[in-house]
Amino acid sequence: MMEAVHSVKNQYLGVNAHLHSFWQGEHKWNRFHNAHITDLAKLLRVQLIPKGYTAEIEESLQIRRIGDDLPHRPRPDILVRDSNPTRKLEPTYLSGVQVLELADLMETELDIEHPYYAIVIYERTAQVDSGEAVAWIELLSPTNKGDNRDAYTYFAKRQLALEGGKVFVELDYLHESPPTFERLPNYSTHKPDANPYRITILDPRPNHHDTRVYLKEFSVDEPIPVMTIPLNDGDYIEFDFGDAYRKTYEEMLYGTEEWGDYAQLPLNFDRYSPADQARIVNRMLAVLNAAQSGQNLEAAHLPVESFPLDQALAQLQKLK
Repeated sequence: MMEAVHSVKNQYLGVNAHLHSFWQGEHKWNRFHNAHITDLAKLLRVQLIPKGYTAEIEESLQIRRIGDDLPHRPRPDILVRDSNPTRKLEPTYLSGVQVLELADLMETELDIEHPYYAIVIYERTAQVDSGEAVAWIELLSPTNKGDNRDAYTYFAKRQLALEGGKVFVELDYLHESPPTFERLPNYSTHKPDANPYRITILDPRPNHHDTRVYLKEFSVDEPIPVMTIPLNDGDYIEFDFGDAYRKTYEEMLYGTEEWGDYAQLPLNFDRYSPADQARIVNRMLAVLNAAQSGQNLEAAHLPVESFPLDQALAQLQKLK
Protein backbone atom coordinates (compact mmCIF):
# COMPACT_ATOMS: atom_id res chain seq x y z
CA MET A 1 0.00 0.00 0.00
CA MET A 2 1.31 3.44 -0.96
CA GLU A 3 2.35 5.79 1.82
CA ALA A 4 0.31 8.95 2.34
CA VAL A 5 1.33 11.94 0.21
CA HIS A 6 0.61 15.41 1.59
CA SER A 7 1.50 18.92 0.47
CA VAL A 8 1.12 22.31 2.11
CA LYS A 9 0.77 23.77 -1.38
CA ASN A 10 -2.62 23.25 -3.00
CA GLN A 11 -1.81 20.87 -5.84
CA TYR A 12 -5.07 21.60 -7.64
CA LEU A 13 -5.17 24.66 -9.88
CA GLY A 14 -8.29 25.88 -8.08
CA VAL A 15 -10.72 24.41 -5.57
CA ASN A 16 -9.13 21.44 -3.80
CA ALA A 17 -11.45 18.48 -4.43
CA HIS A 18 -10.07 16.48 -1.49
CA LEU A 19 -10.67 19.39 0.87
CA HIS A 20 -14.19 20.26 -0.23
CA SER A 21 -15.31 16.65 -0.39
CA PHE A 22 -14.26 16.12 3.22
CA TRP A 23 -15.82 19.31 4.55
CA GLN A 24 -19.14 18.65 2.84
CA GLY A 25 -19.19 14.91 3.53
CA GLU A 26 -18.31 15.32 7.20
CA HIS A 27 -20.35 18.53 7.72
CA LYS A 28 -17.26 20.59 8.62
CA TRP A 29 -17.78 23.52 6.25
CA ASN A 30 -17.66 26.03 9.11
CA ARG A 31 -13.95 25.22 9.60
CA PHE A 32 -13.20 26.77 6.22
CA HIS A 33 -15.89 29.39 5.88
CA ASN A 34 -14.91 32.07 8.36
CA ALA A 35 -11.16 31.51 7.89
CA HIS A 36 -11.58 32.17 4.17
CA ILE A 37 -13.81 35.19 4.74
CA THR A 38 -11.00 36.71 6.83
CA ASP A 39 -8.44 36.23 4.06
CA LEU A 40 -10.80 37.60 1.44
CA ALA A 41 -11.29 40.72 3.56
CA LYS A 42 -7.55 41.22 4.01
CA LEU A 43 -6.79 41.06 0.30
CA LEU A 44 -9.82 43.13 -0.64
CA ARG A 45 -8.74 45.93 1.70
CA VAL A 46 -5.33 46.07 0.02
CA GLN A 47 -7.05 46.99 -3.25
CA LEU A 48 -9.99 48.95 -1.90
CA ILE A 49 -8.40 51.41 0.52
CA PRO A 50 -6.28 53.22 -2.12
CA LYS A 51 -9.51 53.74 -4.09
CA GLY A 52 -11.37 55.24 -1.13
CA TYR A 53 -13.25 52.14 -0.04
CA THR A 54 -12.87 49.55 2.69
CA ALA A 55 -14.07 46.03 3.50
CA GLU A 56 -15.51 44.95 6.82
CA ILE A 57 -16.44 41.52 8.15
CA GLU A 58 -20.05 41.49 9.28
CA GLU A 59 -22.74 38.96 10.10
CA SER A 60 -23.79 37.00 7.04
CA LEU A 61 -27.26 36.90 5.52
CA GLN A 62 -26.97 33.13 5.88
CA ILE A 63 -28.05 30.97 8.79
CA ARG A 64 -25.62 28.59 10.41
CA ARG A 65 -26.90 25.87 12.69
CA ILE A 66 -24.80 24.05 15.25
CA GLY A 67 -23.38 20.90 13.71
CA ASP A 68 -23.06 22.87 10.45
CA ASP A 69 -25.79 21.60 8.18
CA LEU A 70 -26.47 18.24 9.76
CA PRO A 71 -29.91 16.97 8.78
CA HIS A 72 -30.81 16.09 12.35
CA ARG A 73 -31.55 18.50 15.20
CA PRO A 74 -28.65 20.86 15.96
CA ARG A 75 -26.99 21.07 19.36
CA PRO A 76 -25.99 24.19 21.27
CA ASP A 77 -22.41 24.99 22.27
CA ILE A 78 -23.42 25.19 25.95
CA LEU A 79 -26.41 23.42 27.41
CA VAL A 80 -27.74 23.80 30.95
CA ARG A 81 -29.71 20.75 32.05
CA ASP A 82 -31.87 20.05 35.09
CA SER A 83 -30.04 17.45 37.17
CA ASN A 84 -33.42 16.01 38.16
CA PRO A 85 -35.57 16.19 34.99
CA THR A 86 -38.23 13.81 36.32
CA ARG A 87 -39.19 15.99 39.26
CA LYS A 88 -42.80 17.17 39.40
CA LEU A 89 -43.43 20.54 37.81
CA GLU A 90 -44.59 23.16 40.26
CA PRO A 91 -45.99 25.95 38.11
CA THR A 92 -47.12 29.29 39.42
CA TYR A 93 -50.50 30.67 38.37
CA LEU A 94 -51.60 34.02 36.98
CA SER A 95 -55.37 34.58 36.69
CA GLY A 96 -55.89 30.85 36.41
CA VAL A 97 -53.20 30.45 33.72
CA GLN A 98 -50.17 28.28 34.41
CA VAL A 99 -46.87 30.13 34.12
CA LEU A 100 -44.03 27.81 33.07
CA GLU A 101 -40.64 28.06 31.48
CA LEU A 102 -40.55 26.88 27.87
CA ALA A 103 -37.90 24.34 28.84
CA ASP A 104 -40.44 22.77 31.22
CA LEU A 105 -42.49 21.67 28.20
CA MET A 106 -39.62 20.51 26.01
CA GLU A 107 -37.88 17.17 26.14
CA THR A 108 -35.43 18.21 23.46
CA GLU A 109 -33.03 21.10 23.20
CA LEU A 110 -33.97 24.26 21.36
CA ASP A 111 -32.25 25.08 18.08
CA ILE A 112 -29.59 27.72 18.57
CA GLU A 113 -28.37 29.58 15.50
CA HIS A 114 -24.91 31.08 15.11
CA PRO A 115 -23.83 33.39 12.31
CA TYR A 116 -21.55 32.84 9.42
CA TYR A 117 -19.75 35.98 8.33
CA ALA A 118 -19.77 37.96 5.11
CA ILE A 119 -17.82 40.92 3.73
CA VAL A 120 -19.37 44.33 3.21
CA ILE A 121 -17.63 46.97 1.08
CA TYR A 122 -18.12 50.59 2.08
CA GLU A 123 -17.06 53.89 0.60
CA ARG A 124 -14.90 55.67 3.15
CA THR A 125 -15.74 59.19 4.30
CA ALA A 126 -13.54 61.95 5.71
CA GLN A 127 -14.85 61.33 9.22
CA VAL A 128 -15.20 57.58 9.52
CA ASP A 129 -14.00 54.44 7.79
CA SER A 130 -17.48 53.36 6.82
CA GLY A 131 -20.41 54.83 5.02
CA GLU A 132 -23.20 53.50 2.84
CA ALA A 133 -22.67 49.85 1.91
CA VAL A 134 -21.64 49.44 -1.72
CA ALA A 135 -21.29 45.67 -2.08
CA TRP A 136 -22.00 42.49 -0.16
CA ILE A 137 -19.87 39.33 -0.54
CA GLU A 138 -21.20 35.94 0.57
CA LEU A 139 -19.39 32.59 0.66
CA LEU A 140 -22.22 30.06 0.46
CA SER A 141 -22.65 27.33 3.06
CA PRO A 142 -24.50 24.01 2.50
CA THR A 143 -27.39 25.04 4.76
CA ASN A 144 -28.30 27.94 2.52
CA LYS A 145 -28.54 26.01 -0.73
CA GLY A 146 -31.26 23.69 -1.96
CA ASP A 147 -34.91 23.36 -0.99
CA ASN A 148 -35.09 24.21 2.69
CA ARG A 149 -36.22 26.98 5.05
CA ASP A 150 -32.76 28.46 5.55
CA ALA A 151 -32.13 28.63 1.81
CA TYR A 152 -35.40 30.50 1.21
CA THR A 153 -34.56 32.90 4.02
CA TYR A 154 -31.20 33.59 2.39
CA PHE A 155 -32.79 34.09 -1.05
CA ALA A 156 -35.21 36.64 0.41
CA LYS A 157 -32.41 38.54 2.13
CA ARG A 158 -30.35 38.53 -1.07
CA GLN A 159 -33.30 40.03 -2.94
CA LEU A 160 -33.68 42.75 -0.32
CA ALA A 161 -29.98 43.63 -0.68
CA LEU A 162 -30.44 43.97 -4.44
CA GLU A 163 -33.55 46.09 -4.00
CA GLY A 164 -31.45 48.30 -1.72
CA GLY A 165 -28.98 48.90 -4.54
CA LYS A 166 -26.15 46.72 -3.18
CA VAL A 167 -23.80 44.93 -5.54
CA PHE A 168 -23.98 41.29 -4.50
CA VAL A 169 -21.11 38.82 -4.88
CA GLU A 170 -21.84 35.13 -4.28
CA LEU A 171 -19.09 32.49 -4.06
CA ASP A 172 -20.34 28.93 -4.52
CA TYR A 173 -17.65 26.28 -3.96
CA LEU A 174 -20.11 23.51 -3.02
CA HIS A 175 -20.54 20.82 -5.67
CA GLU A 176 -22.89 18.57 -3.67
CA SER A 177 -25.83 20.99 -3.64
CA PRO A 178 -27.66 22.83 -6.44
CA PRO A 179 -27.00 26.43 -7.52
CA THR A 180 -28.96 29.21 -5.86
CA PHE A 181 -30.27 30.20 -9.30
CA GLU A 182 -32.89 27.76 -10.59
CA ARG A 183 -32.08 28.06 -14.28
CA LEU A 184 -28.43 27.09 -13.90
CA PRO A 185 -27.70 23.39 -14.55
CA ASN A 186 -27.61 21.34 -11.36
CA TYR A 187 -24.20 19.69 -11.06
CA SER A 188 -25.32 17.49 -8.17
CA THR A 189 -27.59 15.63 -10.60
CA HIS A 190 -24.61 15.13 -12.98
CA LYS A 191 -26.06 17.11 -15.85
CA PRO A 192 -23.42 17.06 -18.61
CA ASP A 193 -23.44 20.85 -19.08
CA ALA A 194 -23.13 21.66 -15.35
CA ASN A 195 -20.08 22.95 -13.47
CA PRO A 196 -19.36 22.35 -9.79
CA TYR A 197 -18.29 25.88 -8.84
CA ARG A 198 -19.30 29.44 -9.68
CA ILE A 199 -18.79 33.08 -8.76
CA THR A 200 -21.76 35.35 -9.45
CA ILE A 201 -21.72 39.14 -9.30
CA LEU A 202 -25.08 40.92 -9.41
CA ASP A 203 -25.21 44.66 -10.04
CA PRO A 204 -28.71 46.07 -9.43
CA ARG A 205 -27.87 49.63 -10.39
CA PRO A 206 -29.51 51.83 -11.48
CA ASN A 207 -32.67 49.67 -11.17
CA HIS A 208 -32.86 46.31 -9.44
CA HIS A 209 -35.51 45.16 -11.93
CA ASP A 210 -32.74 45.20 -14.55
CA THR A 211 -30.02 43.62 -12.40
CA ARG A 212 -27.04 42.63 -14.50
CA VAL A 213 -25.42 39.30 -13.70
CA TYR A 214 -21.74 38.50 -14.24
CA LEU A 215 -21.31 34.75 -13.93
CA LYS A 216 -18.18 32.60 -14.11
CA GLU A 217 -18.56 28.84 -13.69
CA PHE A 218 -15.52 26.59 -13.46
CA SER A 219 -14.58 22.99 -12.97
CA VAL A 220 -12.30 20.79 -10.89
CA ASP A 221 -8.61 21.59 -11.41
CA GLU A 222 -9.44 24.85 -13.16
CA PRO A 223 -8.20 28.15 -11.71
CA ILE A 224 -10.56 30.16 -9.53
CA PRO A 225 -11.16 33.27 -11.65
CA VAL A 226 -10.28 36.92 -11.44
CA MET A 227 -13.52 38.91 -11.38
CA THR A 228 -14.39 42.59 -11.76
CA ILE A 229 -16.23 43.92 -8.71
CA PRO A 230 -18.09 47.16 -9.55
CA LEU A 231 -18.08 49.93 -6.97
CA ASN A 232 -19.50 53.49 -7.18
CA ASP A 233 -19.34 56.03 -10.02
CA GLY A 234 -17.47 53.78 -12.42
CA ASP A 235 -14.94 52.57 -9.84
CA TYR A 236 -14.08 48.88 -9.77
CA ILE A 237 -11.40 46.41 -8.75
CA GLU A 238 -10.09 43.30 -10.48
CA PHE A 239 -9.96 40.74 -7.70
CA ASP A 240 -8.20 37.38 -7.88
CA PHE A 241 -10.33 35.00 -5.83
CA GLY A 242 -7.75 32.27 -6.45
CA ASP A 243 -5.09 34.22 -4.54
CA ALA A 244 -7.37 34.42 -1.51
CA TYR A 245 -8.14 30.70 -1.71
CA ARG A 246 -4.45 29.76 -1.89
CA LYS A 247 -3.72 32.00 1.07
CA THR A 248 -6.34 30.28 3.23
CA TYR A 249 -5.38 26.78 2.11
CA GLU A 250 -1.65 27.16 2.65
CA GLU A 251 -1.56 29.37 5.73
CA MET A 252 -4.07 27.14 7.54
CA LEU A 253 -1.92 24.11 6.60
CA TYR A 254 -5.03 22.27 5.46
CA GLY A 255 -3.03 20.00 3.18
CA THR A 256 -1.26 18.39 6.13
CA GLU A 257 -4.47 16.94 7.54
CA GLU A 258 -5.53 13.31 7.10
CA TRP A 259 -8.04 13.96 4.33
CA GLY A 260 -5.34 15.74 2.28
CA ASP A 261 -3.74 12.45 1.21
CA TYR A 262 -3.29 12.46 -2.58
CA ALA A 263 -2.83 8.68 -2.48
CA GLN A 264 -6.52 8.28 -1.59
CA LEU A 265 -9.58 9.26 -3.60
CA PRO A 266 -11.63 12.14 -2.15
CA LEU A 267 -14.54 11.30 0.13
CA ASN A 268 -17.74 10.65 -1.85
CA PHE A 269 -15.80 10.50 -5.11
CA ASP A 270 -18.96 9.37 -6.92
CA ARG A 271 -20.58 12.76 -6.31
CA TYR A 272 -18.35 14.29 -8.98
CA SER A 273 -19.21 14.09 -12.66
CA PRO A 274 -17.23 11.52 -14.69
CA ALA A 275 -15.27 14.34 -16.36
CA ASP A 276 -14.29 15.81 -12.99
CA GLN A 277 -13.50 12.37 -11.61
CA ALA A 278 -10.99 12.01 -14.45
CA ARG A 279 -9.49 15.43 -13.63
CA ILE A 280 -9.13 14.44 -9.98
CA VAL A 281 -7.41 11.13 -10.71
CA ASN A 282 -5.09 12.71 -13.30
CA ARG A 283 -4.10 15.35 -10.73
CA MET A 284 -3.48 12.62 -8.15
CA LEU A 285 -1.28 10.71 -10.63
CA ALA A 286 0.81 13.83 -11.25
CA VAL A 287 1.33 14.36 -7.52
CA LEU A 288 2.09 10.71 -6.76
CA ASN A 289 4.55 10.32 -9.64
CA ALA A 290 6.33 13.49 -8.56
CA ALA A 291 6.52 12.30 -4.96
CA GLN A 292 7.90 8.91 -6.00
CA SER A 293 10.58 10.59 -8.13
CA GLY A 294 11.67 12.75 -5.18
CA GLN A 295 10.41 16.12 -6.46
CA ASN A 296 9.67 18.89 -4.00
CA LEU A 297 5.88 19.17 -4.09
CA GLU A 298 5.97 22.59 -2.48
CA ALA A 299 7.94 24.10 -5.36
CA ALA A 300 7.29 21.97 -8.42
CA HIS A 301 4.86 22.90 -11.20
CA LEU A 302 3.49 19.51 -12.13
CA PRO A 303 2.37 18.64 -15.65
CA VAL A 304 -0.92 16.73 -15.69
CA GLU A 305 -1.97 14.11 -18.24
CA SER A 306 -5.48 13.83 -19.66
CA PHE A 307 -6.16 10.11 -19.39
CA PRO A 308 -9.80 9.00 -19.69
CA LEU A 309 -11.25 8.04 -16.33
CA ASP A 310 -10.89 4.27 -16.73
CA GLN A 311 -7.26 4.56 -17.81
CA ALA A 312 -6.47 7.03 -15.06
CA LEU A 313 -7.99 4.74 -12.42
CA ALA A 314 -5.98 1.78 -13.81
CA GLN A 315 -2.78 3.84 -13.57
CA LEU A 316 -3.66 4.84 -10.02
CA GLN A 317 -4.16 1.20 -9.06
CA LYS A 318 -0.75 0.29 -10.45
CA LEU A 319 0.92 2.97 -8.33
CA LYS A 320 -0.74 1.58 -5.21
